[in-house]
Amino acid sequence: MTGRRIGLVVHEGRAAAVEAAGAVRRWGAANSVDVSDIDVWGQDLERCHRRNAGDEAEAAGHPALVVTVGGDGTFLRGARIAATDGVPVLGINVGRVGFLTEVEPADIDTALAAFFSGRVQLDERMMLTLCASRPLEIPDEMQALLRYGRGPLLPPPTPLPRTPAPDHQPGVALDVTALNDIVFEKLARDRQASLGVYLDQTLFASYSADALVVATPTGSTAYNFAAGGPILSPRLSALVFTPVAAHMVFNRSLVLAADEAVTVRVLDQSGQVAVSVDGQLRGVLDPGDWVTVQPASQPAHLVRLRTSQFYSRLRERFSLADAPAAVADSRMPDAADG
Repeated sequence: MTGRRIGLVVHEGRAAAVEAAGAVRRWGAANSVDVSDIDVWGQDLERCHRRNAGDEAEAAGHPALVVTVGGDGTFLRGARIAATDGVPVLGINVGRVGFLTEVEPADIDTALAAFFSGRVQLDERMMLTLCASRPLEIPDEMQALLRYGRGPLLPPPTPLPRTPAPDHQPGVALDVTALNDIVFEKLARDRQASLGVYLDQTLFASYSADALVVATPTGSTAYNFAAGGPILSPRLSALVFTPVAAHMVFNRSLVLAADEAVTVRVLDQSGQVAVSVDGQLRGVLDPGDWVTVQPASQPAHLVRLRTSQFYSRLRERFSLADAPAAVADSRMPDAADG
């Protein structure tokens, strides 16, 4: 890790992001802080190959801070790279929602100066990782189909070396982390995903569904929430499991302790199942394959300029409206009311 280096992840498709990234580079030049671009998508997408998080961090010189300029999707790209070295990530918001991003473009200089002088707070967030019955693969024919409009795909996660105690880590541990969620979803429109879900190595239920979402508290406001799941405080250490369009009576979410791993097995008569990590396809499962989702060994560290006001941000970002009757009941009485 280089103490005076910023790794910069930019949503190049947005003019506002390109402009804000220029402000980061200018601040770095004026303050003797190197700035390296990370996760750059080339113009020739047919020949562009993205790197895994470790290779991205190494190519950028192992920066002390990862800065993302875009929306929450860009932030998630930066978070996976920052997690490799255990360094903080700072989000500059030029997106539509900006639930994870902290800083507006006008405050870039202030935020960077505060970080390099040690005047920021670090918000610790749980991340997820995977082990699987085999290394994940992406079929060649899916590359062109899923690349359209989204840039080049990330490679499948590589297996990690075996630990000295393999009996406690069945399957293949994968070099991948998720800040938001890991999603298992059907590939064919006419074939449901048939999935057995095991909690603490015990079969809980077999689902026929469009998808299953396993989310962190941070990710509980994303796909999990859109699928009807609960919002969890980001201060919790927990997992939330939510089925999507389940063809069964029990279709509720479950909130689990962080040490209660979730194992998903593709049943024999199921169609193929895609595994997405923070919205990025990372592999395809066949019948008989299984994947276990569990907390990563290292959390993410989000840079905050002030104490996080999660519930205020939740109300603002989701434009929560008060019940009309409650608003009427809360108004001050006037003289006509006696």
